[in-house]
Amino acid sequence: MAVPGRGLAKGLAVTLRTMTRRSHTAHYPDVQPELPPRSRGVIALLEENCTVCMLCARECPDWCVYIDSHKETVPAAVPGGRERSRNVLDRFAIDFALCMYCGICIEVCPFDALFWSPEFEYAAYDVHDLTQEREVLREWMRTVPAPPALDPAAEEPKELGAARKAAEKAAEKLAAEAAVREAAAVEAEAAAFGDVDTAAASEAAAEAPETSEAPEEKGETS
Repeated sequence: MAVPGRGLAKGLAVTLRTMTRRSHTAHYPDVQPELPPRSRGVIALLEENCTVCMLCARECPDWCVYIDSHKETVPAAVPGGRERSRNVLDRFAIDFALCMYCGICIEVCPFDALFWSPEFEYAAYDVHDLTQEREVLREWMRTVPAPPALDPAAEEPKELGAARKAAEKAAEKLAAEAAVREAAAVEAEAAAFGDVDTAAASEAAAEAPETSEAPEEKGETS
């Protein structure tokens, strides 16, 4: 059963509790604020990881991500191989006048090219100056904090487990192939030594003097 005036009492309790606290003034910009680790300031770009897949631009609900690119032909890595084509990034810009900081572009990026940065000092007098190009986005990567340490009691990511199993299988396969090659080499060496012993025995038998039966014949004639 609801008690009449309970909500009012709770509100007044919050007010009284706040009134008894000492006010704290942040001396910004002389003293920089301590932002939480997961604060959403701006979006930084790690250009080396970007493959121009356009997922971030397609999934952005505000259409504030602008990407331009062109294709280049990569020569074959080996003689007789096929040439490949790759996308080269020409422009990557984000209009922070339209951005609502939802983080969808960061979540859908399959190659970890976008990161949250705690940087927030990018105010401008003109709304058009809030469109930041890739040079500025790349510089903001310096302000991206390091990822937090993993929980020792947490489960191992599936990707790491699959990669470890694949590496173990590859190592076992290489070890088995090495053992087969070693066994084949030992057999070949043993066969080679056996052929040498047989040849030496044949040469010794050929060089040995033949046994003479002349004394027996003399004894019979006498």
